[in-house]
Amino acid sequence: MSDRLKVLSPIDNSEYVSRDYASASEIDAALSRASKAQQVWKRTPLEARIAVCSRMLDAFVARREQLATELCWQMGRPIRHAPGEIDGVEERARYMMSIAAEALAPVRLPEKAGFIRSIRREPVGVVAVIAPWNYPYLTAVNAIVPAILAGNSVVLKHSAQTPLCAERFAEAFEAAGLPEGVLQYLHLRHRDTEGMIRDTRVDHVCFTGSVAGGAMVERAAAGRFIGVGLELGGKDPAYIRADADLEHAVETCMDGAFFNAGQSCCAIERIYVHQSVYDEFVARAVALVKGYRLGRPDDPDTTLGPLVRASAADFVRGLVRDAVAAGAVAHIDPAAFPLDAPGSPYLAPQLLTGVDHRMRLMTEESFGPVVGIQKVASDDEAIRLMNDSEFGLTAALFTRDMAAGMAIGERLETGTVFVNRCDYLDPALAWTGVKQSGRGCSLSALGFEALTRPKSFHLKTGPGA
Repeated sequence: MSDRLKVLSPIDNSEYVSRDYASASEIDAALSRASKAQQVWKRTPLEARIAVCSRMLDAFVARREQLATELCWQMGRPIRHAPGEIDGVEERARYMMSIAAEALAPVRLPEKAGFIRSIRREPVGVVAVIAPWNYPYLTAVNAIVPAILAGNSVVLKHSAQTPLCAERFAEAFEAAGLPEGVLQYLHLRHRDTEGMIRDTRVDHVCFTGSVAGGAMVERAAAGRFIGVGLELGGKDPAYIRADADLEHAVETCMDGAFFNAGQSCCAIERIYVHQSVYDEFVARAVALVKGYRLGRPDDPDTTLGPLVRASAADFVRGLVRDAVAAGAVAHIDPAAFPLDAPGSPYLAPQLLTGVDHRMRLMTEESFGPVVGIQKVASDDEAIRLMNDSEFGLTAALFTRDMAAGMAIGERLETGTVFVNRCDYLDPALAWTGVKQSGRGCSLSALGFEALTRPKSFHLKTGPGA
């Protein structure tokens, strides 16, 4: 096995960057530094922690264009869209900083004569953050900044496809004056990642990735009784009610399905449309998707870039092929997108009708630029189909009737319900999933809870004290 990590860019399959994998001694040293540094960092006043994170963001955002270009080359995000991820990092981090004092404050208890009682929030210790390639900065910041604000140290392991992202976080924190050892990164093989999770110096794991990866994390952490936060797969649905604003619904759903070439855990992967507006919705959606431009992501005119690797694109091609063989209708001619070819990461967008849940396209996570559209006759039918999934990350509804939207949302098995929008994380809301979309929570005030532990103080001040 090679001792070098090599990133092949989906743009042209060239080697974009290579790094040495961390050795056993380097991993051991990093965990020791993290444990030692955390003991000092947790005693640092919260105001000072917030100030460091603020300076980190200033340094990070100052490199916006460089970071966007590196994203483009590492994982294929169109350069016209890549800077938006840097903006999202700042939005989420600054929000978590703004609520940290209240979220981390001791729990207030009713007064009791003769006693002083309080519940304080202690940092858990060393937090291992394992981040994916599809939104490498956004997914990581959800855990990194709250963990550091709460007084933890962080060991960051990014995907082998986006190693520069870990390095850029570390550089920004170093520029901000974060004490040595509080934030470190390691480039790790899979076996070494498992070993790090098993290490007794790691006190919590934040993982974003596949269901199989989440299962690995749970196995590695088993018996250690540490916290594990898992954001895993999705097969997120949208429902277009008869009273929806169709122009808005089409634009929003197509963006939710095809942005980032569909490589998002909360991408819209299946759409249910009321039969009274079905034909018009499909016609509008097909016309919009035909206008996408598939091309090299470093071209500013490109609106749809390649998938992260050719094997991912071929997997999606297989889903489409199987669905068509089972009776589905594909509405987009791949020939209109010349870069699309078997064995290439460049894949034409595809929209299919005549689909149902006997097809893998409507049940397996595709993680690519494809969406199936199914006709329904009622809210009840839509709810049944939306819940007919092993996943439950987000679900989107499009309606002018907010009361109906809320009523439907209450019946959906999902972590987030959207009405008239999709594919967005509001940092004030808990980001969580159900079923095989994972467990745990990030963002919002609730996001601090997994990164701290309660510690009770019970002081007797009356007779006998």
